[in-house]
Amino acid sequence: MLLKDKVVVVSGIGPGLGQELSTLAAREGAKAVVLAARTVAKLDAAEQEINDLGLGTAVLKVPTDIADQAQCQALADRAVADFGRIDVLFNSAYDPGSFEPIETANLDGWRRAMDVNFFGTMHLTQACVGHMKDSGGGAIVMIATMVEHKPLATQAGYGASKSALRCATKHLALELGKYNIRVNSCHMGWMWGPSVEGYFSWQTQATGKSQEELIAEVTRSIPLGVIPDDGECAKAALFFGSDYASVVTGAALDVNGGEFMPI
Repeated sequence: MLLKDKVVVVSGIGPGLGQELSTLAAREGAKAVVLAARTVAKLDAAEQEINDLGLGTAVLKVPTDIADQAQCQALADRAVADFGRIDVLFNSAYDPGSFEPIETANLDGWRRAMDVNFFGTMHLTQACVGHMKDSGGGAIVMIATMVEHKPLATQAGYGASKSALRCATKHLALELGKYNIRVNSCHMGWMWGPSVEGYFSWQTQATGKSQEELIAEVTRSIPLGVIPDDGECAKAALFFGSDYASVVTGAALDVNGGEFMPI
């Protein structure tokens, strides 16, 4: 069990990667999973999925807007009050921003994305770091994106916010290593799950193409020939939170079926 007896915080709970991370953490032996999202119904659904596993994993639900620093601190303090420590933080919460060309973009959408994806993630990270130092270490995993290094049309605002986070991740790894706190990032590409399913449904109506045709267009540039499932992507992120990555920090793992391969 990769996360045996660990206390795990997951932000961005909802259908998709955040919920997959929380359920997988329970399957991999976490002592407790702390769920953070703005929507109570999503927290309830994730709690039910964990409880349905029948493993006895403790669950703490904390409605949290990570753009609010006080709410992030309250979440971290509550986790430690209930479970004694924080071992792993998965920063999965995000805002996609507005999908527009830069030339005509409403930059308010960029600011919203930056407030969540960069500043919000920094808020929650800062809130957890002090507790990790007190308990002798921990692991922080940033859920990043392929868009940082493979531009996709109209996603510049989202990519810019995540690029700022990528830079901060390296600096955090440098600063926190002496406290035995590791900081790594997983750069996700296409992930088959509710968000992508919704996108293809919309594109089917907009273009008149079948879902199979649209998927074929995407997978032509993915060497493995499939759109990675969000549950499989969660497994890659979970590695960084585990003791198997005990000497890995400042690393960036591309999780996209080979669509982008840095040289």
